[in-house]
Amino acid sequence: QLQLVESGGGLVQPGGSLRLSCEASGFPLGSYAIGWFRHPPGLEREGVACITGTDGRTYYTYDMRDGDRFTVSRDNAKNTVYLQMNNLTPDDTAVYYCATPGGSLCDVAQDEFGSWGPGTQVTVST
Repeated sequence: QLQLVESGGGLVQPGGSLRLSCEASGFPLGSYAIGWFRHPPGLEREGVACITGTDGRTYYTYDMRDGDRFTVSRDNAKNTVYLQMNNLTPDDTAVYYCATPGGSLCDVAQDEFGSWGPGTQVTVST
């Protein structure tokens, strides 16, 4: 049974940083692509970043690449994928989720991702 659990969210001031974790259980994370998504209040869920399961190649949506604010990485020994978020703004407020498409590649549609975690709340506010 594939399970993913996110952690690391919280309340942070604008300009601050957070590192989210996505820990896998029930399967070896190393061979699977892991995507990060977020669901801002009142808006549709959107993709944030993805890391492949083979060579650790990373992909970001256009806005996340701006200024290299977000960085996705993995530690296969800990069965965990991370999302480092810097220079946060109130627009980054959302519930953040991780999920896997069940394969090693990121080049798949969002609705092909599964094993969604319960999410972790990130709130950027003064």
